Amino acid sequence: MFRKILIANRGEIAVRVIRACRDLGVSPIAIFSEADAGSLHVRLADEAYCIGPAASSESYLKIQSIIDVAKQGGAEAIHPGYGFLAENAKFARAVSAAGLIFIGPTTDAMQVMGSKTSARRAAIAAGAPVVPGTTEALKSLDDARAAAARFGYPIMLKASAGGGGKGMRQVANELDLRSALEAAQSEAASAFGNSEVYLEKIVEKPRHIEIQIFADQHGNYVHLGERECSIQRRHQKVIEECPSPINDAGLRARMGEAAIKIAKTVNYVGAGTVEFLFSDTTREFYFLEMNTRLQVEHPVTELVTGLDLVCEQIRVAAGAQLSFAQDDVQLRGHAIECRVYAEDPENNFLPSPGRIDFLRVPAGPGIRDDGGVTEGDEVSIYYDPMISKLAAWGRTREEAIDRLRRALDEYAVGGIRTTLSFFREVIRDGEFIEGRLDTGFIARFNERRGRTPTSRGSERVSESSVNQDIAIIAAALAFKRAQSKSYGIEVRQTDSKWRMTGRASSMDNFARDRSGRF
Repeated sequence: MFRKILIANRGEIAVRVIRACRDLGVSPIAIFSEADAGSLHVRLADEAYCIGPAASSESYLKIQSIIDVAKQGGAEAIHPGYGFLAENAKFARAVSAAGLIFIGPTTDAMQVMGSKTSARRAAIAAGAPVVPGTTEALKSLDDARAAAARFGYPIMLKASAGGGGKGMRQVANELDLRSALEAAQSEAASAFGNSEVYLEKIVEKPRHIEIQIFADQHGNYVHLGERECSIQRRHQKVIEECPSPINDAGLRARMGEAAIKIAKTVNYVGAGTVEFLFSDTTREFYFLEMNTRLQVEHPVTELVTGLDLVCEQIRVAAGAQLSFAQDDVQLRGHAIECRVYAEDPENNFLPSPGRIDFLRVPAGPGIRDDGGVTEGDEVSIYYDPMISKLAAWGRTREEAIDRLRRALDEYAVGGIRTTLSFFREVIRDGEFIEGRLDTGFIARFNERRGRTPTSRGSERVSESSVNQDIAIIAAALAFKRAQSKSYGIEVRQTDSKWRMTGRASSMDNFARDRSGRF
């Protein structure tokens, strides 16, 4: 097992990996930008190094700087989390060349699966059904016009590299193609440093279902069932479930088998996710892409399987065999996750950066909150505005929904707008409760909200919850203003390693390492 691991990320995923390191007796090292100097992941790590200015291009995406810090801190391995450099084969290659272990798949597998066009070719070679579309990046507008005519509108333009909804544009007709292509290429270049895009035929009203797979360096492959990820805004998931509400054991087995075949074509190692589009009407599924990393929504799989995917990633990277076989994997109960963002759901989910003046996180039976912030933290304009991932587990989907409803009503954030109010309404929506989900769910949900008043029962609950939050936040802020004691925290830099010093009152949540340093 490793002695030290550097986490090349920030926010809640950095916190999650730090906690896995603690469970394994490994010392976690954090990196941070100047904007993240006071962040939770910095306070929880044994060591934390400033990596550069706020802009990710000058900090979290600086490959050589990250490797230099890993060596300076004595790390033997690097965990990339997700986002930033997590699916960057050049980064993985540089880590290996520096004599360090990259906690993820091989560079060859990342190279193939990191490009959605080559991933499609690999899926075809594995005999998996794929969404009709191009298997090469579009070379020009004329190339795009010819491909769109061949497959028929509507079509989707997608970035060949990366994910998270970046570099994607839906195109209804040829008149919109030029502007959509230019926008997709520009966004892809900005997000991933690669402007290549390809084209797919749109599958009407599909479910987005993904299979979690795991493989070790000894040739063992397993799948951990499916996750339903159909509720999306701007092509990015906001609510995920395990298992899917369709809960079809035969379908799960077929999709799992297809996912493993795809992984085997590239000798995959570690955690990965094979994503499919599924048609409720035809009961057919199509390969969409493979994410060569841990997923944001991994907690729902952990809750249902009882497995720790991050610890398993670290063990596999250290050379261990998988700690479970396919027959050991059993799905028990149901889990649902909401991605709590600092966004305004009433204004097209625009980011709502700012200071978190008050934070009350829910707890209780079946509730898990993977957070990356504490009260008083600043949600930066520079990065993804995720606050936490709130997940609820129940013996049945109905119980999971009931617990999630209770948790969302307990959750309160002051100072910024969040997606909490949106989630409170969604989980009381008839289509959601019945499990009638597809990627157009949010558009229909918003239409229903505009046409049909909320039921009286839901209206009373929502109003009560909002009033309660307002009262609690107001009381907390008044209490804090009345306090005579201040607790200043000074951040200072020493040889690129930042430490925090200062007085700490009983309200502080700052974690110290064994030596007493922040």
